[in-house]
Parts: sequence; C-alpha cells; structure tokens
Amino acid sequence: MENKRLAESDFRFMSIIWESEPVGSTELARLCLSRLGWKKSTTYTMIKKMCEKGLAKNENAVVTSLVTKGEVQASESELFVEQTFSGSLPGFLVSFLGGKKISNKEAAELKRLIDEYRED
Repeated sequence: MENKRLAESDFRFMSIIWESEPVGSTELARLCLSRLGWKKSTTYTMIKKMCEKGLAKNENAVVTSLVTKGEVQASESELFVEQTFSGSLPGFLVSFLGGKKISNKEAAELKRLIDEYRED
C-alpha cells in the first residue's frame, strides 16, 4: 500500500466502504449522510478521490475496496513507527505502554506474536 496515506476523513469513509461493500453509490451517500453528515456531492467526490488513489473502485455505481482495512492499518502503523521512533518497535512499545502494566494474558499474546514474526 505504498504512498497511499489516508487522512482521517479518508479512513472514516473507507471504513464505511469496508463495512458495507459491495455498496451502491446511492446507499453509500445515504450512509455518509447519516454517519458523517456529508452531502451527496461530498460522498461522490470522495468516491472519485479514493478511486484515483487506487483504494476503491466504482463500477456500475457499485463501490468496493481495492485494499483491506488491515493493509491500511499496517502501512500507517509502520510509517508512524518509522517516523516517530526511528523504526524502533521496542521504543514504540515503551512509549505506548507509558508505564502501564499489562496482564499476563496480554503479555503472553504479545510474546506469541513476537515469536510468530521473529526472523530466524
């Protein structure tokens, strides 16, 4: 998902697509009105913008995503850690925890994930 950064409004819009896809553009406009307070023209502008960014497609007035929510979250997280913590995942975790304690269950889950992604 290279060079496809999402502003907060883009992410909220894509979240509606991810939750509803495939979704007709008229229904998407209705959802955006009720959830985001957007006019129909704003929704149609966002559909065009997301299609131009390669994040969504609009065929026959049916909108679907071209990237998953997980792909976007992974890309944004990686960029955040790189820019804010010089790529240091341990530095990020220390800052994120901020001195808070985690449960044994959370610690075990983190260890399992670390083991799963560890380079050999």
